[in-house]
Amino acid sequence: MEAQYVGESDGLTFWLARPQDYDEVMAISHGIYAGNDYLPHRYKIWMTEKNRVTIIARRDGKLMALESGLVVDGGKTIVMEGLRVCPTERGRGVAGVIQRVTDRYVKQLYPSVNTKRLTRRDAPKPGHMSKFTILARRAALTLTGEAERFKSFVLGLKTKLDSIEKTEGSTTINHQLVVLKDDQKLEALLLNPDLSTRLQLPGGAIIQDWQPLKPMESNLEILRRRKLTWLANISNDKPTFMSFYTHPYPIPFNGGSLRLNIDLYGEDLCLARQALITHLEQVMGEIHGTVLVHIYMPQALWAGMRKFCEGDEGVKQLGDYWEQMFLEREMS
Repeated sequence: MEAQYVGESDGLTFWLARPQDYDEVMAISHGIYAGNDYLPHRYKIWMTEKNRVTIIARRDGKLMALESGLVVDGGKTIVMEGLRVCPTERGRGVAGVIQRVTDRYVKQLYPSVNTKRLTRRDAPKPGHMSKFTILARRAALTLTGEAERFKSFVLGLKTKLDSIEKTEGSTTINHQLVVLKDDQKLEALLLNPDLSTRLQLPGGAIIQDWQPLKPMESNLEILRRRKLTWLANISNDKPTFMSFYTHPYPIPFNGGSLRLNIDLYGEDLCLARQALITHLEQVMGEIHGTVLVHIYMPQALWAGMRKFCEGDEGVKQLGDYWEQMFLEREMS
C-alpha cells in the first residue's frame, strides 16, 4: 500500500498509517503504559476500522510518532487514542505537533466533529489543563496472577460472597445479575433516556476499554463490534447496575501477558462483587499464562472491592489505587 501524505510541520512529515508500518510503530512503543500497551494487538484492526484516522510522523524517513482517533457520537466527537513518540524525541514537543496536525486533518475529513475526548491514567500537565475539562474520574483496581490460579481465586470469592450475603441478608431479586443475551433487549436498556442518571455514567458515557461512548443509537454498532458480555439487574427493566468485560488480549507486560478489562457501572457493592465473579468465570477458558485484570468502577466501590479481593496467594493486587480520567475539549 502506497503511503498517503497528510502534511508537513516543524520538520516532520505526516502520513496515514499503513499495515506495513507495524514494526516501526512497535519499535517506538517500548515501555509504553508500563507494558499494558494495547496497540500491538489493536494496530492491524485499526487499519480497517470504520471512521478511524491513524497518523504517523516521520523525520528524514524515520518514524517519530503516532496518534489515532475514532469518530463517534454520530460524527460529532473524536476519541483520541494511542499517542506515542519515539523515545529519543520525547519531551521535545513532537506530541503537540502531531496532535495539532491530527486535529486539522480530522476537521478536514469530518467537518461535523466539534469535540475531542480522551481517557488517560495520569493528569495532564498544568499547561494542558486549561484546554481540557475533566468530565469524570473512575477508580481502578489491578489484579495479577497466573491463569491456573484464578480458579481457586474465584472459588474463594464465592465463599466470601456467600458469607457476606448471609450476614447482610442481600438475597432479594434486586441483587441478582442477569446475562443480557438478547441484543434488542440490551439496546433498549442502553437507549433508555434515564440510563445515565440511574447508573451515574462517568461524564454521561460508557467507557469501553478506555473508549468513551455516549449511549446513543450511532454508537451501538461500535459496541456490537466489541462482542461484549453484559450483566445487569433488570428486575424492573430499569437497571441500577450494569457491567461488561472486554475479551482478554495480549500485551507486552512481563515478556508477554493477557489483559482483561472489567467495567462496573452503578454503586451497589454487592452487585459489583457478583459481577467480578461472573466475569472471571466467563473468561476462565480464554486465559493462559500471566493475566492482568483491570477493574474500573465508581470511586465509592474501590475500598470494598479491594478488601473483597484480598487474601489469595495466587492472585494479588498490583500497585495501589489509581484512576482513569475522562477528558474533553472543544475543537475549533
